[in-house]
Amino acid sequence: MEVAPNANPPVCRIMDYGKFKFDAAQRAKESRRKTSSVTLKEMKYRVKIGQGDFDTKTRKVLQFLNEGHKVKVTIMFRGRETAHPHLGKDILDRIAVQAAGTAKVEAAPKLDGRNMIMVLAPDKRAQAAAKAKPPTTEAAQSNGGAAAPASSPSTPRPPTQENPDAKDED
Repeated sequence: MEVAPNANPPVCRIMDYGKFKFDAAQRAKESRRKTSSVTLKEMKYRVKIGQGDFDTKTRKVLQFLNEGHKVKVTIMFRGRETAHPHLGKDILDRIAVQAAGTAKVEAAPKLDGRNMIMVLAPDKRAQAAAKAKPPTTEAAQSNGGAAAPASSPSTPRPPTQENPDAKDED
Protein backbone atom coordinates (compact mmCIF):
# COMPACT_ATOMS: atom_id res chain seq x y z
CA MET A 1 0.00 0.00 0.00
CA GLU A 2 1.29 3.45 -0.88
CA VAL A 3 1.72 5.55 2.30
CA ALA A 4 3.23 8.81 1.03
CA PRO A 5 2.73 9.17 -2.74
CA ASN A 6 4.13 12.74 -2.87
CA ALA A 7 7.47 11.85 -1.28
CA ASN A 8 10.55 11.38 -3.44
CA PRO A 9 10.80 8.36 -3.84
CA PRO A 10 7.21 7.34 -3.00
CA VAL A 11 6.91 5.42 0.27
CA CYS A 12 5.07 2.07 0.27
CA ARG A 13 4.31 -0.47 2.98
CA ILE A 14 3.20 -4.08 2.82
CA MET A 15 0.12 -4.51 5.00
CA ASP A 16 -3.04 -6.53 5.52
CA TYR A 17 -5.80 -4.77 3.58
CA GLY A 18 -8.59 -6.39 5.64
CA LYS A 19 -7.02 -5.10 8.87
CA PHE A 20 -6.63 -1.64 7.29
CA LYS A 21 -10.34 -1.53 6.38
CA PHE A 22 -11.34 -2.76 9.86
CA ASP A 23 -9.24 -0.06 11.58
CA ALA A 24 -10.70 2.63 9.30
CA ALA A 25 -14.23 1.47 10.13
CA GLN A 26 -13.44 1.53 13.87
CA ARG A 27 -12.08 5.10 13.64
CA ALA A 28 -15.20 6.21 11.73
CA LYS A 29 -17.46 4.54 14.31
CA GLU A 30 -15.60 6.24 17.18
CA SER A 31 -15.91 9.67 15.55
CA ARG A 32 -19.66 9.14 15.03
CA ARG A 33 -20.06 8.21 18.69
CA LYS A 34 -18.49 11.48 19.83
CA THR A 35 -20.86 13.66 17.78
CA SER A 36 -24.06 14.90 19.35
CA SER A 37 -27.18 15.51 17.33
CA VAL A 38 -29.18 18.61 18.20
CA THR A 39 -32.89 18.14 17.76
CA LEU A 40 -35.56 20.80 17.67
CA LYS A 41 -38.26 20.38 20.32
CA GLU A 42 -41.44 22.43 20.29
CA MET A 43 -43.56 23.73 23.17
CA LYS A 44 -46.92 25.35 22.44
CA TYR A 45 -48.48 27.99 24.67
CA ARG A 46 -51.77 29.86 24.49
CA VAL A 47 -52.29 33.56 25.22
CA LYS A 48 -54.68 32.88 28.12
CA ILE A 49 -52.40 30.32 29.82
CA GLY A 50 -52.69 29.97 33.59
CA GLN A 51 -49.70 30.47 35.89
CA GLY A 52 -49.45 26.78 36.84
CA ASP A 53 -49.50 25.61 33.22
CA PHE A 54 -47.00 28.30 32.29
CA ASP A 55 -44.61 27.15 35.03
CA THR A 56 -44.95 23.48 34.04
CA LYS A 57 -44.33 24.11 30.35
CA THR A 58 -41.44 26.47 31.05
CA ARG A 59 -39.85 23.89 33.37
CA LYS A 60 -40.06 21.35 30.52
CA VAL A 61 -38.50 23.88 28.12
CA LEU A 62 -35.58 24.35 30.54
CA GLN A 63 -35.19 20.57 30.80
CA PHE A 64 -34.97 20.29 26.99
CA LEU A 65 -32.36 23.05 26.92
CA ASN A 66 -30.28 21.38 29.64
CA GLU A 67 -30.32 18.16 27.57
CA GLY A 68 -28.81 20.14 24.68
CA HIS A 69 -31.87 20.45 22.42
CA LYS A 70 -33.07 23.58 20.69
CA VAL A 71 -36.61 24.60 21.62
CA LYS A 72 -39.16 26.28 19.37
CA VAL A 73 -41.70 28.12 21.54
CA THR A 74 -45.01 28.76 19.79
CA ILE A 75 -47.81 31.02 21.01
CA MET A 76 -51.11 30.08 19.35
CA PHE A 77 -53.69 32.83 18.78
CA ARG A 78 -57.38 32.13 18.22
CA GLY A 79 -60.15 34.49 17.18
CA ARG A 80 -59.75 38.03 18.43
CA GLU A 81 -56.51 37.16 20.23
CA THR A 82 -54.73 37.86 16.93
CA ALA A 83 -55.50 41.56 17.44
CA HIS A 84 -53.27 41.56 20.55
CA PRO A 85 -49.86 40.20 19.56
CA HIS A 86 -48.25 42.10 22.44
CA LEU A 87 -49.79 39.57 24.86
CA GLY A 88 -47.97 36.75 23.09
CA LYS A 89 -44.74 38.73 23.05
CA ASP A 90 -45.04 39.27 26.81
CA ILE A 91 -45.28 35.50 27.36
CA LEU A 92 -42.26 34.85 25.13
CA ASP A 93 -40.29 37.53 26.97
CA ARG A 94 -41.12 35.87 30.32
CA ILE A 95 -39.87 32.54 28.97
CA ALA A 96 -36.67 34.15 27.68
CA VAL A 97 -36.03 35.77 31.07
CA GLN A 98 -36.49 32.46 32.91
CA ALA A 99 -34.19 30.66 30.46
CA ALA A 100 -31.57 33.42 30.45
CA GLY A 101 -29.08 31.39 32.50
CA THR A 102 -29.18 28.29 30.32
CA ALA A 103 -30.22 29.51 26.88
CA LYS A 104 -29.94 32.28 24.37
CA VAL A 105 -32.59 33.50 21.96
CA GLU A 106 -31.62 32.21 18.53
CA ALA A 107 -34.62 33.57 16.64
CA ALA A 108 -36.41 36.62 18.06
CA PRO A 109 -40.21 36.47 18.46
CA LYS A 110 -42.00 36.96 15.16
CA LEU A 111 -45.62 36.66 14.09
CA ASP A 112 -46.27 33.88 11.56
CA GLY A 113 -49.95 33.85 10.65
CA ARG A 114 -51.90 32.87 13.78
CA ASN A 115 -48.75 31.83 15.65
CA MET A 116 -45.89 33.74 17.23
CA ILE A 117 -42.61 31.83 17.21
CA MET A 118 -39.32 32.13 19.10
CA VAL A 119 -36.38 29.67 19.02
CA LEU A 120 -34.14 29.12 22.05
CA ALA A 121 -30.76 27.39 21.82
CA PRO A 122 -28.70 26.05 24.72
CA ASP A 123 -25.91 28.40 25.77
CA LYS A 124 -22.69 26.34 25.83
CA ARG A 125 -20.76 28.86 27.93
CA ALA A 126 -23.42 28.99 30.66
CA GLN A 127 -23.64 25.19 30.79
CA ALA A 128 -19.86 24.87 31.00
CA ALA A 129 -19.78 27.35 33.88
CA ALA A 130 -22.56 25.46 35.68
CA LYS A 131 -20.65 22.17 35.34
CA ALA A 132 -17.44 23.73 36.65
CA LYS A 133 -19.13 25.21 39.72
CA PRO A 134 -20.13 22.57 42.32
CA PRO A 135 -23.82 22.71 43.28
CA THR A 136 -24.70 23.96 46.73
CA THR A 137 -27.90 23.02 48.50
CA GLU A 138 -29.91 25.14 50.87
CA ALA A 139 -29.64 22.54 53.63
CA ALA A 140 -25.84 22.62 53.54
CA GLN A 141 -25.89 26.43 53.67
CA SER A 142 -28.42 26.64 56.50
CA ASN A 143 -26.55 24.37 58.95
CA GLY A 144 -23.10 25.71 58.20
CA GLY A 145 -22.11 23.06 55.70
CA ALA A 146 -22.41 20.18 58.15
CA ALA A 147 -22.86 16.80 56.53
CA ALA A 148 -25.42 15.47 59.03
CA PRO A 149 -28.89 17.02 59.00
CA ALA A 150 -30.14 18.74 62.10
CA SER A 151 -32.21 16.51 64.37
CA SER A 152 -35.92 17.06 64.18
CA PRO A 153 -37.86 18.10 67.30
CA SER A 154 -40.08 14.99 67.08
CA THR A 155 -37.25 12.56 67.85
CA PRO A 156 -36.91 11.72 71.56
CA ARG A 157 -33.71 12.77 73.26
CA PRO A 158 -32.03 10.68 75.94
CA PRO A 159 -32.22 12.04 79.49
CA THR A 160 -29.36 14.42 80.17
CA GLN A 161 -28.61 17.35 82.42
CA GLU A 162 -29.45 19.70 79.55
CA ASN A 163 -32.95 18.23 79.20
CA PRO A 164 -34.91 19.08 82.41
CA ASP A 165 -38.15 17.55 81.05
CA ALA A 166 -36.69 14.04 80.92
CA LYS A 167 -37.62 11.62 83.68
CA ASP A 168 -34.96 10.63 86.13
CA GLU A 169 -34.74 6.83 86.20
CA ASP A 170 -32.98 6.23 89.57
